[in-house]
Amino acid sequence: MTTNADAPSTTTVGSEELVARSLDRRHLLRAALGLTAAAATMMAPEESEAALRAPPRQLSLVNLHTGERISAEYWSKGRYLRDGMREINRVLRDHRTGAVHPIDPKLLDLVHALGRKIGSRGPIQIVSAYRSPESNALLREADGSGVAQNSYHMQGKAIDLRVPGLPIRQLHRAALSLRGGGVGYYPESGFVHVDVGPLRRW
Repeated sequence: MTTNADAPSTTTVGSEELVARSLDRRHLLRAALGLTAAAATMMAPEESEAALRAPPRQLSLVNLHTGERISAEYWSKGRYLRDGMREINRVLRDHRTGAVHPIDPKLLDLVHALGRKIGSRGPIQIVSAYRSPESNALLREADGSGVAQNSYHMQGKAIDLRVPGLPIRQLHRAALSLRGGGVGYYPESGFVHVDVGPLRRW
C-alpha cells in the first residue's frame, strides 16, 4: 500500500489538544509583539548609541527686556532635561505679562545649531520669544504690518534674536542655511526672526 506525503492527515485531534495549540500560538504571537516593541524602543533616536555619545546641548541667552541671563544645559544623553528647559522657559517668558509658556524643544535645537553655525561664544540676545495673545494683540494694534495674528511666538515656536558683534545680514544668511523653518529679516529693528514652522522667508 502506497501513501502520499502531501495528502492531509486523517488523524483526529482532540478538543483539548486544539485548545493547547491555540494557546501556544497566542503565546508565540504575544512574545513576537513584545520583541518587536522592545526592538523599536531600543532603536528609538533618543536612545541610540550616537545620541548617548553626543555632546550635551547648552544655550547662553540674555533677555534684552528683563536683563536676565542664563546658561543652561537643556539636552544630554539623548534626552531633554526638565530643569534646564524650565529655566529657559522662564527667561523666555512674555516680559509684558509675565506669562511663561513651554518653548518648543525643536526651536531650542534650532537656536543651538545657529549658535554653532556662527561660532557664537557670548550669550545670544533675545528680543522676543514667547508672546501671550494679549501682547500679540497689543503689538498688532501698534504695528499690524509686522505681527501675524496667529504668530508662532504665541506657541513658543519663534524667537527674535541678535548676536553682539555679528552683522544682522550675516546672522540672516546663517539662519537661512539651516533650513529649520521660517526666517524673517528685520535690519531696521536689528534682529532676525526664526521659527520652527513651515520653511519660508521674508
